[in-house]
Amino acid sequence: RDTPSSVGLPELHKTHKKGKDSSAEFKAFVRKHVYRNKWIWILGIANFFVYVVRFAVLDWGPTFLKEAHGMTLSNAGWTVAVFEIFGILGMLVAGWVTDKYLAGKAHRTSLYCMIGVAVFMTIFLYLPNNSPQWLMIIVLAMCGFFIYGPQALIGIAAANQATNRAAATANGLTGLFGYASGLVSGVGVGYMVDALSKTQPGKAWDYVFMMMIGMAVLCVFIFALMWKAKAHGYDELETKAD
Repeated sequence: RDTPSSVGLPELHKTHKKGKDSSAEFKAFVRKHVYRNKWIWILGIANFFVYVVRFAVLDWGPTFLKEAHGMTLSNAGWTVAVFEIFGILGMLVAGWVTDKYLAGKAHRTSLYCMIGVAVFMTIFLYLPNNSPQWLMIIVLAMCGFFIYGPQALIGIAAANQATNRAAATANGLTGLFGYASGLVSGVGVGYMVDALSKTQPGKAWDYVFMMMIGMAVLCVFIFALMWKAKAHGYDELETKAD
C-alpha cells in the first residue's frame, strides 16, 4: 500500500513506472537529460549571473547607499529590506504569470524579468545624489521585484527539463552555479571597489553597478538562447514510450 493504485486510486500524471530503474539505466538517463542537456547548462549559467546581481545588492547595498548617496547606515538597511520584500512579491507574480500566460515556460518569464532588472538598475545608477529617499527605495525595490523571479524559477525550469527522474540532480547542478557566484558578488565586488577607489575616487560604485547592469543584460541573451525550448522534457519521454 505504497502507491495510489494499491489503494484503488489512479496513478499520478506522468509518475507511473513499469519497473524500478537499474543503476546503469538511471545513470544513463541522468547523463542524457542533465549533463548532456543544453537547457540545463544554459539555466545554470544564467543562475550564476542572477545570483551575482542579487547578492551584490544584498551584501553591498547598504555600503553603496551610505558612501554614494550619503544615507545613514540605518536608512540604507531599511532600503535593502524593502528590496527583499518586493522580491518575495516578484516571485509570486513571476510564478503566476508563468502558469497563466506562458504555458509554464519559466525561461521566458525569466528573460522578461532580467530586462526589468537591467532597466531599473540603470535608472538607479543615474539617480542624482540628492534624489529623495522614497524614489531610491522605489527604484531599488523594483530591482528586487524582478530579480527574485528568475531566482525562484530557474530551479523549477531545470527540474521540468530534466523530468521528475532527474529533477534533484538538475536542481543541484544549477544551484552549484548560483553558489559559485559568491566569489564575484562578495569578494570580487569588494576587491573591485577597493582597487577603483584608489585610481578613480568617487567612481568606484558607478563601475560596480555598470558591471551588474552588464551581467543582467548578458543574462537576457542567455535566456534568449532558450526561447524555443519547451516548458518541460516529458514530451520526449512520452514519444519514446509510444
